[in-house]
Order: sequence, then C-alpha cells, then structure tokens
Amino acid sequence: MTSPLDAKLSSALGGRTAAAIEKGLGLVTVGDLLSHYPRRYAQRGELTALSELEIDTSVTLVAEVLEVRERPMRAKRGSILEVKISDGRGILTLTFFNQGWRAKELVPGARGIFAGKVGDYRGTRQLAHPDYELFEDDTERDEEAARAWAELPIPLYPATASVASWQLQKAIGVVLDTLPPLDDPVPDAVRTSRKLMSYSRAVELIHRPQKDADWGAARKALRFQEAFVLQAALLQQRRLLRETEATPRVAGALLEGFDETLPFVLTGDQRKVGAEITADLEADAPMNRLVQGEVGSGKTLVALRAMLAVAQSGGQSALLAPTEVLAGQHLRSIVATLGPDLAARLRPTLLTGQLPTADRKRALLATVSGGASIVVGTHALLGDAVSFVDLGLVVVDEQHRFGVEQRETLRRKGTTPPHVLVLTATPIPRTVAMTVFGDLDISTIAELPAGRQGIETFVVPLAEKPTWAGRIWERLSEELALGRQAFVVCPAIDPSHIEQGDEVSEVASTANVTELLAELRANPLLASARIEALHGRLPGDQKDSLMRGFAAGQIDVLVATTVIEVGVDVPNASAMVVMDADRFGVSQLHQLRGRVGRGSVPGLCLLVTRAEPDTLARERVEAVASTLDGFELAQKDLELRQEGDVLGSTQSGGRSSLRLLRVAKDGELITEARALAEAVLQNDPALERHPALRDALDRRLDETSRDFLAKN
Repeated sequence: MTSPLDAKLSSALGGRTAAAIEKGLGLVTVGDLLSHYPRRYAQRGELTALSELEIDTSVTLVAEVLEVRERPMRAKRGSILEVKISDGRGILTLTFFNQGWRAKELVPGARGIFAGKVGDYRGTRQLAHPDYELFEDDTERDEEAARAWAELPIPLYPATASVASWQLQKAIGVVLDTLPPLDDPVPDAVRTSRKLMSYSRAVELIHRPQKDADWGAARKALRFQEAFVLQAALLQQRRLLRETEATPRVAGALLEGFDETLPFVLTGDQRKVGAEITADLEADAPMNRLVQGEVGSGKTLVALRAMLAVAQSGGQSALLAPTEVLAGQHLRSIVATLGPDLAARLRPTLLTGQLPTADRKRALLATVSGGASIVVGTHALLGDAVSFVDLGLVVVDEQHRFGVEQRETLRRKGTTPPHVLVLTATPIPRTVAMTVFGDLDISTIAELPAGRQGIETFVVPLAEKPTWAGRIWERLSEELALGRQAFVVCPAIDPSHIEQGDEVSEVASTANVTELLAELRANPLLASARIEALHGRLPGDQKDSLMRGFAAGQIDVLVATTVIEVGVDVPNASAMVVMDADRFGVSQLHQLRGRVGRGSVPGLCLLVTRAEPDTLARERVEAVASTLDGFELAQKDLELRQEGDVLGSTQSGGRSSLRLLRVAKDGELITEARALAEAVLQNDPALERHPALRDALDRRLDETSRDFLAKN
C-alpha cells in the first residue's frame, strides 16, 4: 500500500503552492515537506536580538512596530513608507515603496514575524519590502487563554526569498489536517524501551507544539528514528552485498617473493590490516573495505600486496587516483617497489586523459588484453573504451575526491563483482564512519614506519605580526642552504582562479601561484634557488615532468596548488609553507603537511594566515598546529565544521543528508541505534514482520540514495 508520505505535494496543496516550494526548497512529496523541520522556535512574547543581524543575510525575526512614517520620494513620483521595529535593544527599519496602505496594519504596538534580507542604507540596518505576518490581537482573550496564546511556540523554518517561514508553516498545517495515521518504522518494542512517542505524534508536535516540551520530545523521537532507519539501511545493504558472489583470490608465490625482497619490516598495523584484506580476498563474497591511515603510514603498500594476491590467479587490479600528478606518482612508486623482475611480469600501466595518443593506445591494449596486471589511472579509467579481461580488485585512493557514480562505473567493469578497497589518509571519526561508511568493513593504520623525524608546525599570524612576512622566506632559505627542498602552497592559481583538484573556478583575491612565483624569484634571499610552479591547468606531461624534476632534486622550491596534497613523496622535501592557510580545511592542511618529514630529515610546516584571533578560520589553523595526530584532528574538524559538510554531495547527494541527527554529538545514539537495527535484521532479514521499516528504507533509499549506499 502506498504511504501518504509518498503523495506529491501538488495533490495536497495545489499546484501553485507546491511548485513554489519545489522550486525554492526542492521538496516534492508530502514526506519531504514534513521532514523539513523547524530550525528553531520563537514565542509571541519573544523579541529577537536585532543588533546581531548581519548585512546581506536573510532573516526571520519576531519584533514590535515602534513608528510608522510616510514621505515623498525626492527623485521621482511616489512615496516611501518607513516602519521602525524593535526588540527593545536594537532598531531595524522596514522600507516599502509606493505601498502607503500598509500603514493601516503596521501600527505602533503591533507585533509579528518579519522576513527579508538585511541591507544597509546610510549606516542604518533595513529590510526593503520584507514579508511579514502580524499576530492576532489578543485583547479580547481571557487572561489564561491570552497567556497560553502568548507562550505557544512559533516554528521558524529554513526558508528562501520566495517561500517565507510562515508560508511553510501554513502549508504544513494544511497537510497535517488531512494526514492519516502514519506507520511507525521503529518497532513498538524498541520505541517503548526508549520511551519515545509514536511517529504520527512526533510529526504533529514538531510542527505544531503547544509548549516547548512538545517539540523537544518530538525531536528526540525523530532523531532516533533517523539514526535507526539509516543504520538499518546500511546494515541491509551490507548483508545484500555479502550475498553476491565474487572470485576468491588466494595469495601465493608472487606475494611471498615480494615480501622477501622488501628492504624493511612491515609495521604491526600493516601486517594486521594485510591479514584482514587477505581473508576478505579469499572469501567468495566481494571485499568492501575502507583502509584509513595517517599520511605516510603505508596504505599504498598494503594495497599493492592485495594486487599481487589478485595477480596470482591472473586477475587485474585498477587503482583510481584523483589527479594526474598522483596517478603518475603511484605508478613510479609501484614500479620501484616491485623491482625490475616483478614490474616486467605485471606490467604496471598508466592511463590518464592527457596521455599522448600513441601511449594511450598502448595502455588501452595492455588493459583490454590482460597484459597489464596493474592499471593506474585517473577518471580516464572510467571511459567506455577501457575494459578488462578479469578485473579482480578496484582500489580507490583518496575516496573523498570521487563521487559514488565514478567508483561504481569502475566496479561494473568486472565480469564478476570485483573486490573493492578504498583508501583514505583523512582519518574518519568513529561516528562519521558508522554514518557514512556503515556498510564497509573498516581497517585502520595508525602506526608510522620507523625512522621518521617528525614535523614542527607553526602558525604565522600576519594579522597581529605583519613584520613576520619577511621571516617566512628567511626560514625557507635556511632550509635550502642545508641542501633540502620546499613546497609553497597557494589556494589560487592566479588572481581570479582557485583550484579544486584538477578543476578551477573563480575566487576573490588571495595568495596565488602566478604572483608568488614572480615574487619569490625576485627575492634576494632565494636568488640561487631553482623555483618552479605546479597547478592543475598545466598539461599532464608538464606536471609529470615537474614532479620528476622535483623528486630528482633538480628543483628547489615548488610553488603549487593542492595538486600536491596527496601521495607526493619526496624524502628530501623538508619545508611546507601554506599561504592563506585559513582558506583550507583541517584535514586538507594535515594532508599538505604530510608532504614533508617523509625521510630522514625533520619537517617544518609554516601555516601563514591573516585570519583574526578567536575566529573559526583561525581556530582551524591553530588546531592543525597543535597536533600531528590525524585522528585527533579529524574529531576536531568534525566539531568545527558545519554539520551539512559531513555528508557532502559527493557522498550522499541531495535529500539523503542528515536532518536532525548530528554525528558530532549523537555518537552514543548512533551506536545504540545500530545495535538495535542489527538485532531486528538478524531476526527478520527481509523485514517481512516489519513492513513499516521496510517501507521507510525504500523511501529513504530512493534510487539515488540506494546507489550511494550500494556503491560505497
């Protein structure tokens, strides 16, 4: 039976209202609208703090009319109606052009909700042509009724310029008035044990609470339901994946011989994770494992050992890298690590979009014929022209740089489902791992190889210490004088473009490669230094040539964008200077820092920022400087970031992101919900005895979201 939540809004509200809501907020069904929860609640007696409003922000506020004045316009015919409203502390002006009739309803003493964009006119905050809804006059109410009316919470919704908060409130009210009882996806026994109200009651009270305790209890019930349904979805998908068949891949002489030639001993974590992967590969269900590890912890070596196990039975492995620089680096590293004999036998092959035509044809032939046991590439691997004889293993490096569709496209190139190994040097807090990657097995490499000298990190706060700017390049020249090399990273390529991977987009003025390259070449302190630039707009062969030159010691300083963020391994590079460090996220700064201190020389990282003290941007930079522990930084990053970023669009897509659940705060709840969902699925895998939960999973896992979960 179709759920009332699946009904189109147009059937419940009428075409015009539904179209406005869909266009403004992307809400299509009744379920979409009802899960568009209030962001906060006001009361008719509450006056919002106008003094805290920021210019150019859209606001919804509760205030009282102080004064109304109409005056003629100076430059043309017509009049301006100015209405001053107050919260008792600040004053805001409402401005209406040629709408003098509003003075009849906007009278002094009237209270209501006002919404619009905050502007500035000659130093005075104002809302031009705001939307508003005035509260009803309560003078005729008896004292008790008036008090109840004044204390009734007013839901304030995330809104847009075209759909105001109270318009959403009215639309939701219309839907609630005709909504039949809703089936509860949380089983009665689970809900009762946690003392939660029913789904129908929670939906009613989160939108139409009679007192503050109502919406608090409703949020509690709906937050748990969200965690429970999400974890059930992840666990169900994990179960379905394990029911498919894959080709077992048993390690043999290739891996044994490789291990014997390694010039170092594997760390304990590398051995442990390697054993987990070996067990996965030998099973007849496809591996679906995420390996997270610190920068330089040896994740690629672990992946290479898995590739050798697959090659033992004639299978091929594909390694998908986010940039051409990293793909080239991976290929060189794999060839060097295998040694000449194994490399000749396995024929590691590079396939990227910017290969010369002849090289690309050779790479495609080696891949399609099975001659190449290991194929390393970028998005070019996803093309229709690329096919494999027996794709046994897909390795995705730096998973956060890819959308799920890209990973799935590569996985489908296997005649039977290939094993999948996902690598990330961005440590993931446990609650995020359970929420985003709850259908994967997760391995962690925290132990670093012996001999690393460590990295010292310093914040260079130019907001307070502008004279320190010159010392940056003095310190850089001191490192070069010791025969070492350095990276200087900028957020932008030139004054008008900032880089994201190999893509570019417009950005406001900030430190950029083009101008800084010229500045450093002209700096007397660096007169003898060989300085070059590297960024995503350069041709692939030029980027590769520059990285080879830097690795060979032919370049002293590389002024670059974040194309060097991951995987670049130059042991002699000791210094990393990050300009405008506050423009980068915590994990990205940690990744960049990981490019130095990789050999026997100690690393130095200077995080240059103009961010003011006590700002969020400055706090991010100082957090990175305070610790080298990526897992500690991951938790700090989670606390500092906006919640919506946790399930970014490349991971979850559109409407599948979290609504009430907060992974930074709700870790215990998520853990409990997962255990309870696991117990339900254990006893009823097909959810035949839990049809409401099955329907909720189908609803949450619409086609896009189901693909998201399946493809992780």
